[in-house]
Amino acid sequence: MALPRVFISSTYYDLKNVRADLERYIKDRGFDPVLNERGQIPYGNEEKLEEYCYREIENCDILVSIIGGRHGSSSSHDPYSISQKELKTAIDLGRPVYIFVEKSVLGEYETYERNKESKDIEYAAVDNVAIYQFIDEVFSFPINNQVAPFETSSDITAYLQEQWAGLFQRLLRDDAKKKEVMLLDDLKTTAKTLNQLVTFLTEERRAGDETIKDILLSNHPIFEDIRGKIDVPHRIFFLNEKELTPLLTAWGYKRFETDEWDDDSCEEWRYDRGVTHRVLKISLNVFDEDGKLKVFTPDEWNSDWVISYELEPEPPPYAADDDLPF
Repeated sequence: MALPRVFISSTYYDLKNVRADLERYIKDRGFDPVLNERGQIPYGNEEKLEEYCYREIENCDILVSIIGGRHGSSSSHDPYSISQKELKTAIDLGRPVYIFVEKSVLGEYETYERNKESKDIEYAAVDNVAIYQFIDEVFSFPINNQVAPFETSSDITAYLQEQWAGLFQRLLRDDAKKKEVMLLDDLKTTAKTLNQLVTFLTEERRAGDETIKDILLSNHPIFEDIRGKIDVPHRIFFLNEKELTPLLTAWGYKRFETDEWDDDSCEEWRYDRGVTHRVLKISLNVFDEDGKLKVFTPDEWNSDWVISYELEPEPPPYAADDDLPF
């Protein structure tokens, strides 16, 4: 399992006891401390040693910066010391940083603030005024500029304990919020779909429900009813009586004249081909006064409005004896 790697950045000789206490604390938390003196930074021979320190920060998750009264070794990146450049590198990489300044140094920083333009003043808490200049720069950082004072290593560990507990709690809440965000996204998608549907139906309603009528008309029950009764394989579609006539005529049906109908409420058609004789009756209820096909849902449709039946074949005419050829 991957462990969080914590880079400890500070000068060594004046803060080695603090570094050792922090190392134990970090290990007790189950994290992986990274310290230069423990050989945990792999050095090469192609660049200066300090460059490998900066590069190792890229492989770490957190940096703890401890600023004391010693400036330490100067970096090749003026005007910083190596430990100062380590902090700058972590900030540039966007790593979480925790900055601790020795209490005596931070107390004298106020004196520096009032006398920073003076070149003759000497400071008791630091060996190089560049430390205060760097602290000045830290306070000017737009982010990651929270500075905590310390006297002993326990001050640092107590601060880290609270910060890391708060960070863990925030991660737990953020993880829980992800599910809420996903649910909200789903609700937004559903709401958007419903809004589009409402808008569509509203617009169609204003248009007189023409779209709904068209859907019902294109799936009118009469089409399937007639197709089954006259036994044709093709889909049937017509909008009025006028369009129905050429369809039935094409399939061999002939329309009876009105005075030949058995029932005035049904128009009649007859099919005569070979020995097959069939009558098709279609109720006039399916058409309006203008002969247009009325719209019906399947529940409203009456199957008795389309009737088809076979006629018995007529017997051949009786032949008289005189008509026989023998």
